[in-house]
Amino acid sequence: MMALVEERKKKLAAEGLFEAARKQLLPFLPERIGVVTSPTGAVIRDILHRLADRFPRHVIVWPVRVQGDGCAEEVAAAIHGFNALPLDGPMRRPDLLIVARGGGSLEDLWSFNEEIVVRAAAASMIPLIAAVGHETDVTLIDFAADVRAPTPSAAAELAVPVRMELAVRIESLARRSLACWQRGQEARRSELRAASRALPTAEELLALPRQRLDQAGTRLPRALTANAQIHHARFARVAGRLGPQVLRGRVNRCAELVIALSERGRRAETVARLRRLERLANATARLAAGLRANADAHRGRIGAQCERVGSLCARARRALQSSLRQHAASVEHCGQLLNALSHRGVLARGFALIRDGGGRPLRQASAVSAGMQIDIEFSDGHVPALAQGASAAATEKPASAPATEKSAPGPKPRGRRGSNDSNQGSLFGA
Repeated sequence: MMALVEERKKKLAAEGLFEAARKQLLPFLPERIGVVTSPTGAVIRDILHRLADRFPRHVIVWPVRVQGDGCAEEVAAAIHGFNALPLDGPMRRPDLLIVARGGGSLEDLWSFNEEIVVRAAAASMIPLIAAVGHETDVTLIDFAADVRAPTPSAAAELAVPVRMELAVRIESLARRSLACWQRGQEARRSELRAASRALPTAEELLALPRQRLDQAGTRLPRALTANAQIHHARFARVAGRLGPQVLRGRVNRCAELVIALSERGRRAETVARLRRLERLANATARLAAGLRANADAHRGRIGAQCERVGSLCARARRALQSSLRQHAASVEHCGQLLNALSHRGVLARGFALIRDGGGRPLRQASAVSAGMQIDIEFSDGHVPALAQGASAAATEKPASAPATEKSAPGPKPRGRRGSNDSNQGSLFGA
């Protein structure tokens, strides 16, 4: 069994299932922990007790058999099942998996050396801790898992930190942060006091601007007077240039410019109108030529279509006459066939059709009884008759028939050549 384990270990290692690059880091504080173990053993109680002592977390147990037949398939199915859970929902995927079992012999732990279990552990997307057996027990799942724990209790210790230690560490960090903040505030307060002592007073800051303001106030009246004089001289120069004669001359020039522009506008309008008339005449000529060409083309197409319609009409008349002749021949042929197959032709050759009172044909003499009302159909009409004598009369010889008995004229019935069938009895009264 050890040789088989070594052989399987080399095979899986050659596939890269035991490489350190495949292993995932364990979450620092998982919210949900999935445990694959027996629900009735001491392992799950040790894990829950250890988690309660260190940091209580939500635990999901997937019950499996930890030894015997079917153990490996159940463990692999549990790992795949945890990985198949959704990220959100009432049953969310756990953040960490623990595959745990207590100590035992090599035979008891053999299911955790199965290839299906090792491959499921290597393919798990959830970080996995293998806690199978005691510290001295080694199985192949320990190499494929992300972390190997010597015991199930140690797996619980690796899964979560100690809550009290975290609280003490957080409290220490809070105190250190508060002390650092206080020292920073004191340093800034000292720097602010030093900077305030180095700043000049308000009188010192406003002395120079106040002096500049006084100088500007002293120069302002003289500057206003000089500015007013400059504007007055400028307005005087402009008023000299704006006399009535200057304005009248400018108005005259503007009027001449308006007259010239009006004349140019009239000439431009005349030229534009002439150009439009020329373009219109050209377009009219092109349109007339196009209309004539279009009319000629339409006449040619109409003539061709008329010729085609005439030829089609002639073909249609010939086809109609041919079809009528064919239909007439077909009708004549059908009439000849109908006459050949109809019983009227047989009646025309001298035969008669005998029916009973209900209109049903009588084919045998035995069907006729004495006093029976019958109907005899010839080719030119019907004759009602009353049968005399019993049906046994059909079997009598023709020589025994009365001298006044007559048979229907007509050709002899079909039969063997040279035969003379005269056994048909008379249906007429004496």
